[in-house]
Amino acid sequence: MDDTNPDIARFLETAHPYDSLPREELEHVVRQFRRLLFPAGSGIYKRGDPLPGLFLVMQGAVEVRDASGTVVSQLFPRNSLGERGLLVDGRAVTSASALQDAILLMLPATEFKRLMAEYPVYSRFFTRGREAASRRADITMRKVKDLMSSPPRFCAPSDSVRAAAEMMRKLKISGLAVVEHGKLTGIVTTRDLTARVLAEGLDPAATPVSAVMTASPLSLEQEALGSDVLNLMLERGIGHLPVVAGERLVGMITQTDITRFQALSSALLIADISAAETVADLRANTAHVPQLLLQLAGANAPHEVVTRLITDVTDAVTRRLIALAERELGPPPVPYVWLACGSQGRQEQTGISDQDNCIFIDDAFEEAAHRPWFTKLAHFVSHNLDACGYVFCPGDMMATNQRWCQPVRTWREYFYHWIHVPEPMAQMLASVMFDLRPIAGEATLYRDVQTETLEDASRNSIFVAHMVSNSLKHAPPLGLLRGFATIRGGEHRNQIDMKHNGVVPVVDLGRVYALLARLRPVNTRSRLLGAEERGVISGAGARDLIAAYDLIADIRIRNQAMQIKAGQRPTNHLAPYDLGEFERSHLRDAFVVVRTMQSALANSGMAPI
Repeated sequence: MDDTNPDIARFLETAHPYDSLPREELEHVVRQFRRLLFPAGSGIYKRGDPLPGLFLVMQGAVEVRDASGTVVSQLFPRNSLGERGLLVDGRAVTSASALQDAILLMLPATEFKRLMAEYPVYSRFFTRGREAASRRADITMRKVKDLMSSPPRFCAPSDSVRAAAEMMRKLKISGLAVVEHGKLTGIVTTRDLTARVLAEGLDPAATPVSAVMTASPLSLEQEALGSDVLNLMLERGIGHLPVVAGERLVGMITQTDITRFQALSSALLIADISAAETVADLRANTAHVPQLLLQLAGANAPHEVVTRLITDVTDAVTRRLIALAERELGPPPVPYVWLACGSQGRQEQTGISDQDNCIFIDDAFEEAAHRPWFTKLAHFVSHNLDACGYVFCPGDMMATNQRWCQPVRTWREYFYHWIHVPEPMAQMLASVMFDLRPIAGEATLYRDVQTETLEDASRNSIFVAHMVSNSLKHAPPLGLLRGFATIRGGEHRNQIDMKHNGVVPVVDLGRVYALLARLRPVNTRSRLLGAEERGVISGAGARDLIAAYDLIADIRIRNQAMQIKAGQRPTNHLAPYDLGEFERSHLRDAFVVVRTMQSALANSGMAPI
């Protein structure tokens, strides 16, 4: 065994997911594998047999058959077999035999299960098929126009094969539509270049695309469903489908598009983020957030699901940066908790995100001895959040501002002053800090302060009155004669701000209701539901306001998704008169509900409970 370890080690270094394991772990795993020889035609295991472990093909080839004896796959070096049975009950669900003389490596079942439990990169590799299957239903219900690659890439039938090949290489794609006079006439792929040009010995420079293309290819209208794509690809064995509007080419959908759709999810992003070793790795993952928003919005996920999943990604990035910082700086000198406020605190982030954060430090904190460590922590995390796309807060509401990186005793003083001396700046700061949520560290350092603050603030009628007044500063964009009050000039002329005049008025109302009811949740929707349960607002009022909020927030998300799909940077601005009359009317009705609830709060004379 020992003399084969170097060979096994070199082999595993080139096989995924073993190449992603830490060096120490890989060295351990190498010693666990057994090297087994199987002559051609010999059985490896039969369906129903107990599996001793996971098999990995090192040399040769293996054939796998199902219960009916039908060949379901042929496996070659670096392919694994037996994982399906190990993931169920430990018994083989297929039969396997050596197609050629084969050398297989066998990892004992106990080691396989340990790696699955301890290394996300390992478990994700072996469960990827199940994850894809669970998402396939979403793909089948998606419109083709939401899945296709656009703009379409095409050539002319008279172009040379060489020119087409050069275009595919430059664009890093595997197929081109062939268009003549604006009409789709064919498709040419790298498979065609191999089978119809190289294999036939044709001159690429002298051969026109028309001679080797697939003429009159199968295509789909952009309103077709993902199920149509899957059915055609599987039944016809094709990997490229042009998408048309009539006879006009509008896009192309490929197996790569399907794979990309299946692969992207917040869970996978978070798993990769948790294993990231560099800021560059984190930045590569956060670059997928716009596509995640587009995918979730296209699947008609409700806004609270979209924003929660996007915020989960931000939380994971923050926690990973904190872990990397502590690895570099050493353990913290005293306990602390890193908190997010703003939209991250409320778990309501969309495609546009700046950072709002602070640090609560244990009261054992000593300024001279401990400040340098926390200054370095805040700098490392905040600057690398910015590098990952979470830009610095314009108001400097970040842990890098020493004012927001303080021991608990100082935070208690802050909240006491904001509550008992409620001048405008205090109101603004209190509003921000009432949305705090622990992200990493000792959460108990904040929870006691939160309980004390809610009780103190809710009993102070003057402070409550100021909070009510503050909540009315953002007005829904309602104009006269059932119109909208749009922005009159500048870059966003004739548009409305779906953040400050759309969701923020509801966020402000939710914050006041949470204060009156002493509710711990900071998520707006949770606050509205909690306020209804506590009787702070009536059942009818709560239902109307939640429905209005859902409509406003959903339209905001869909608008950002449309901007991303068009290759634009998402914004909070929307042109209401670009909406259909039905949707425009409902949006205005939603704004009327918010205005009505603002007026009711202003005139209610609510006393703290």
